[in-house]
Amino acid sequence: QSGAYTSRQTTYTMAASSFFHGKSVIVTGSSNGIGRETARMFAELGAKVTITGRNSETLNATKKLCLDSGAFEANILEIVADLEADDTPKRLVDETVRAFGGIDVLVNNAGMALADSEGRTAMDVPMDVYDRTMSVNLRSVLVLTNLAVPYLEKRQGAVVNVSSIAGLPFGMTDFYYPVSKAALDQLTVQLAHALITKDIRVNSVNPGLVKTDIVRKMAGEEVSDALFASGTNRDVIPLGRVGVPADIAKLIVFLSDRSQSEFIVGQRIAIDGGSVLKNALLSKGI
Repeated sequence: QSGAYTSRQTTYTMAASSFFHGKSVIVTGSSNGIGRETARMFAELGAKVTITGRNSETLNATKKLCLDSGAFEANILEIVADLEADDTPKRLVDETVRAFGGIDVLVNNAGMALADSEGRTAMDVPMDVYDRTMSVNLRSVLVLTNLAVPYLEKRQGAVVNVSSIAGLPFGMTDFYYPVSKAALDQLTVQLAHALITKDIRVNSVNPGLVKTDIVRKMAGEEVSDALFASGTNRDVIPLGRVGVPADIAKLIVFLSDRSQSEFIVGQRIAIDGGSVLKNALLSKGI
């Protein structure tokens, strides 16, 4: 009992001295994986966090993790919503501002990877899959960021987009997902250029292979298990392990912290255990 009390007091002390203490953060796609761990880290550091996702049960599990990490109930805003719906971005911004008074950080983490139900690949995949993928992975980012700008500007805020090394020439078999992430990388650069004059910094993180649900949805259980097992092969990932959500969340938090990363603007940072490096060397025959 006393040990648990001491641990909680330590968490409160850390949060009170944190850059994020009292700041308002939106994390989309926070019902699992990278988004869930990112929300938990911000909550642990004293932020007021809007968590959002389509599944109420998994989103509630994220809220519980945030509370267990020291957040107060009033500092976690839970919004069940689908970014494919046109009204969702405005709802997220309006409800966050109503609850927390403004927005300091926007983490565009929500992403979609759709496998074709008939097993079709490449250009045989129907255009409706393309439309849905681009709607969530690109359009929602632009719309939500645009709506958040007036509030971010007031607080010298930050936007962090969660992209992927799939957006690089990396031999992904899924056709539309890497296209959407390549477009998101370009959107990050354009937004960074447009918004830095408003003192809003925009960057992206580009994860490699990470143990998340989206990988399983893209590859299927059997293939994803094989992928995760291959992570110990240094010919695949030079670091010798697959990433975990905390690896990515720590970088997101760093890029959101103006006291630590103010001079980083418009960057797309691969965080992949060396996968891109290995791929570049292989392409040169090294």
